[in-house]
Amino acid sequence: MPRPSGVPAFDFPQETLQAYALNDRMNQLLLEHLDARAWRAKSPGHKGRTIAAIFAHVHNIRCKWLRLSAPHLKLPARLDRSRCTQKQTRAALAQSAGRCSQMLAEALNVPPGRVQTFVRDGWARPWPPGVAMFAYMITHDAHHRGQACMLAHQLGFPLTGQAAYGIWVWEKLAKECGFQLLAPHKTKRPAGTGRSSPRSK
Repeated sequence: MPRPSGVPAFDFPQETLQAYALNDRMNQLLLEHLDARAWRAKSPGHKGRTIAAIFAHVHNIRCKWLRLSAPHLKLPARLDRSRCTQKQTRAALAQSAGRCSQMLAEALNVPPGRVQTFVRDGWARPWPPGVAMFAYMITHDAHHRGQACMLAHQLGFPLTGQAAYGIWVWEKLAKECGFQLLAPHKTKRPAGTGRSSPRSK
């Protein structure tokens, strides 16, 4: 289908990298506003991971993807889930997100770069780089981000305000990441839609 006149050409690799940057900005926002008392707290009768362990896992799994799929990239140091602080984890996640962004850029290049396959685990068969690779990486982060939010709520330290609603204000997150999502020209709002705040969702 031809693209409407005046609409910018779609740059799939660039838009994918921007979406990945938004994904990690959500992680960073959550950790910025998480009550420190929730970091290593355990829910009564709950044998699962602490929030510290959840985010250490996210970072360490990214490191595994990099080791298996892009061994030519410098591997970030792994996190010790029993010792890492919120500040250390934020820094580590930023670093692993940057490396994963490099991996995605090479995987999505035309012609392809040095990342020829995506290997998600040592036992898994390689995938061709592309949309499934990107979706898997995003979904893994989102799954564990949701776990952390739920656990914080169960522990009595629910995320509120900027952390609770800010993760849905992608226009602002994009600006913080150095790009914009807004169309470069004014577009007519579809009939029947109106302005609403994230709080009303």
